[in-house]
Amino acid sequence: MPPSVSRRSALKTLGLGASLSALGFLDRGARAAEAVTTRVNRGTKPVTITKVRAITCAPQGGIRFVVVRVDTSEPGLYGLGCGTFNQRPLTVVTAVNEYLDPFARGRNVDDIEDIWQNAYTSSYWRNGPVMNNALSGLDLALWDLIGKINGEPVWKMLGGFSNKIRAYASSGVHRPIADMVTVARQARDLGFPALKVRFGRPKLDDDLAVVKAIRDDLDSSLELMVDCNQGWRMPWDIAAPWTVDHATDVAKVLEDNGVYWMEEPLHRGDYDGMTELHNRVKIRIAGGELTREPYEFRELLQRGCFDVFQPDVVCTQGITGLAKFAHEVAAAGKIFTPHTWGTGIGVMGNLHVTAGTVGAPFIEFPFDPPEWTTERRDYMLTNTIEADGEGWIHLSDEPGLGISLNEDVLRKTASDQATFS
Repeated sequence: MPPSVSRRSALKTLGLGASLSALGFLDRGARAAEAVTTRVNRGTKPVTITKVRAITCAPQGGIRFVVVRVDTSEPGLYGLGCGTFNQRPLTVVTAVNEYLDPFARGRNVDDIEDIWQNAYTSSYWRNGPVMNNALSGLDLALWDLIGKINGEPVWKMLGGFSNKIRAYASSGVHRPIADMVTVARQARDLGFPALKVRFGRPKLDDDLAVVKAIRDDLDSSLELMVDCNQGWRMPWDIAAPWTVDHATDVAKVLEDNGVYWMEEPLHRGDYDGMTELHNRVKIRIAGGELTREPYEFRELLQRGCFDVFQPDVVCTQGITGLAKFAHEVAAAGKIFTPHTWGTGIGVMGNLHVTAGTVGAPFIEFPFDPPEWTTERRDYMLTNTIEADGEGWIHLSDEPGLGISLNEDVLRKTASDQATFS
């Protein structure tokens, strides 16, 4: 059995550290943000936004990335963000090019908080997934810009909690049992401390057999997480999400196999069910990657639905919003560790917001070769984002998000087709 301690004893330990972290680093982060604004305002000429545009691209068939670029009044100075929404990429493009571009043009780059607040409240019907992805892309690009202007990495501007986070390997392909054991061995041998397995095979027994086979083969040398995928409903999904009773039965099996957390065990809107499940079981309950609005996250936090919160900086609130929420999560004694599928730009955004604010035991790192590799994910960047031989991802002192765009590659892979009709 793995060395995972029980959820409740772990949270007691985390509670004190998280409270100190929230008290110390929230103040530190506020001072850092104030210092950044002061330095920008000291300039002889404010840097203003001249254009916001979305660029759609496709490294391979079946997926569409949305890169958000913000150009400025300073020639050659631009910021990069990610607004990828694979199911509806062209609607995000419209939101960025037709709404956010005229909204942001002429504004000072350093007015991030004002832009964020106005953008989030200017839509009468609020935002949903499309506008949240578009706004997040804009916000990421603005933080990248501010860092470049001040010669400072985003993680330091947010408080500088740490310059590294350990990654866990995240697998999404439903491979046969023997192949999944091979994937787990590869992840361990590359230095990853943990592997996440995704459920969703035709039979639940087959999913559970994968977990047992990996645990039997690797014993305690690798932590395991399980994504039950009940919050992620695709157009072809016809089965109803799990009930609390069914999720409880699955949780008991996962507990017996020493699984570190159980992710998205119920529909994302079943707050009552998640609270009840959380109170029934010992395993950590994780979720939040499909949650969008700030009030939804606060509801989940106040109700005690999760032990592990997984918002994605690309899908909700951007860096501005999630930096605040990270401190709320830590102050409550919970774990903040973002969902990080998408482009390398989004991965870097999640790394910076986590490392800069409260840190995390580990953060998601897609690991599904040959179907999903860092080369495919980061192909529009000049360098791929990699973990070292012990699973650590190190953040540099390069300004902004610390990434550069390969514009030639981006042009060659431009795409204006939607993923789904």
